[in-house]
Amino acid sequence: MTDQPAEFVTIPIDDVRLEGALVVPDSATGLVVFAHGSGSSRHSPRNNFVAEVLRAHGLGTLLFDLLTESEDETYETRFDVDLLTARLQDATGWLRDRERTRTMNIGYFGSSTGAAAALRAAADRGDDVGAVVSRGGRVDLADERLPDVTAPTLFIVGGDDTDVLELNREGIRKLTCTSELAVVEGASHLFEEPGALDEVAERAAAWFETHLA
Repeated sequence: MTDQPAEFVTIPIDDVRLEGALVVPDSATGLVVFAHGSGSSRHSPRNNFVAEVLRAHGLGTLLFDLLTESEDETYETRFDVDLLTARLQDATGWLRDRERTRTMNIGYFGSSTGAAAALRAAADRGDDVGAVVSRGGRVDLADERLPDVTAPTLFIVGGDDTDVLELNREGIRKLTCTSELAVVEGASHLFEEPGALDEVAERAAAWFETHLA
């Protein structure tokens, strides 16, 4: 499947406007919204690589900035998971207001702190979110909401990312939904090793294909 051009969008939320890139293949029934980690943006090369693989599997993608440029300059704001969760929820609502995307099955792909926002937003939205994938996620930042997540959830962690791996092992025990922990052996937190990010992308694509069908 040929990757089609992105529609560059502006998502108005309260008194800010967040920039994003939306791609919806003609035959797509599922749409994956990306929540990036602290210090990152919609331009994240890792998330864009994963998004490209998802689109090759017939899934739509939305990559957008959770924070404005000025907000991202503040350390505290980068780790304000309540704010990140609210922004992700509002972006989901924006998709529900658009004719092309309002009836699509929506999933979340969250990285690092963005994974905590994805899990919290999924807990809040219930059946409106069909699947969640966390890549190297700080799932401990969503600790108290994990039992409320109903969407099938996949945690992907690098085998050499020992601290985050332990947090994910603790977190998955608190989930009551369909869940799985996938360990990419030999991979670090950023999955920079040869083939590591490819495995992340393919595992994520398979999870979303199964649960957003």
